[in-house]
Amino acid sequence: MAKTEEKYIPRLREHYETVVKKALVEEFKYDNPMMVPKIEKIVINMGVGEATAEGKRVDSAVQDMTLITGQKPVVTHARKAIANFKVRENMRLGCKVTLRREHMYEFLDRLINIALPRVRDFRGVPGNSFDGSGNYSMGLKEQIVFPEIDYDKIDQVRGMDITIVTTARTDEEAKALLKGFAMPFVN
Repeated sequence: MAKTEEKYIPRLREHYETVVKKALVEEFKYDNPMMVPKIEKIVINMGVGEATAEGKRVDSAVQDMTLITGQKPVVTHARKAIANFKVRENMRLGCKVTLRREHMYEFLDRLINIALPRVRDFRGVPGNSFDGSGNYSMGLKEQIVFPEIDYDKIDQVRGMDITIVTTARTDEEAKALLKGFAMPFVN
């Protein structure tokens, strides 16, 4: 007898397959199930402005992002030198992570249900931050809204940019998709 191994399915992915997909088909009248928009990837970027003065700051940003995403980030470098900003070519300036599949759904779940409600004076995310091709971008001013970050162990509060890349062709479809995941839009 062969043992069957149960595969872990993230909560939001299951919600997408059972609830969101059907709602999108009803709303936009798709002929083919492959036309239904889905989230392709989530890109998280953390720029470290103080890196010009002290290179070690990038390492702590990498540690924070590793804790938040569960994946090791790629360190980003300057492409060319800019004297006014004291930036030299190939200087380490930040880090970024691209999340796909299960990691992506887990991060989105933690972002919507845990991190965003912890933001001070939170009223919702802007509903007009779409790029015209169905991708949504937002910024967070503090990495400490994630429960994985211990407030006492951070050297500096840093912000991050989060881009949710979807297969939607229009912003209206993408907004409906994200609303299906209970993204708290203001307008």
